[in-house]
Amino acid sequence: MKRHSALPGFGLSMGLTLFWVSAIVLVPLSAVFIRSFGEGWEHFLAAGFSERALASYRVGFGAALIAAAINAVFGLIIAWVLVRLKFPGRRVLSALIDLPFALPTAVAGIALTTLYADTGWIGGLLAPLGIPVAYHPQGIVVALTFIGLPFIVRTVEPVLMDLDVAYEEAAATLGANRRQRFFHVVLPEIGPALLAGCAMAFARGVGEYGSVIFIAGNMPMVSEIPPLLIVTQLEQYDYAGASAIAVVMLLFSFVVLAIVNRLQTRIAGRAAA
Repeated sequence: MKRHSALPGFGLSMGLTLFWVSAIVLVPLSAVFIRSFGEGWEHFLAAGFSERALASYRVGFGAALIAAAINAVFGLIIAWVLVRLKFPGRRVLSALIDLPFALPTAVAGIALTTLYADTGWIGGLLAPLGIPVAYHPQGIVVALTFIGLPFIVRTVEPVLMDLDVAYEEAAATLGANRRQRFFHVVLPEIGPALLAGCAMAFARGVGEYGSVIFIAGNMPMVSEIPPLLIVTQLEQYDYAGASAIAVVMLLFSFVVLAIVNRLQTRIAGRAAA
């Protein structure tokens, strides 16, 4: 019996898919690669791997990794609270999680800087303890944690909803404590989703600009992020240099995401076994 699909057949669907992916992703990325080598290999290496560029990579990618790790812990806890606990104001809390999606990044940066500056409500308490935040690399971590939280919560939340509590109860009847139930029953099921959320939070953090430039301080070799260095190169009309930095960021991001995808596959395979 012939199956009738609401969508077009393979030929038309695949053609539209390849066209759209090429127009939106492949062609722009190809243009960046071509432009980065516009002035030769030596200029690409000088711009993409200069001392200032390497320092910005360490700051940007390091802050994104730290922020993703922080969100992995607290995002999982928040998702657990939203799914497993019933309390007044739960919908309001759930709506607040999506605030970083809706809030303009510049507004987020200004708000965070106001709070975490030495004269701010939070920064004023941390500064006497010798913990500066605003205008330091710590401020970048705070900004990236703010914008990355929804990715973790929203990817883990539906998996927790589908996870049957009966498995945890069965493990408890067999004598498993809370730690064992979490690491042997819950974590294998939510692990791939948690890693996916971390990957998306990391990718968003690496390319974040608006919320970071206000709180980072933007000091070369100290708190300068790669997107800001790209903008600086563009302001100096060094388009090949800006493209070179973008290519290095792109390649490094691909490597990190490939590692995360590999870990997801291995965790999913172990859970299925």
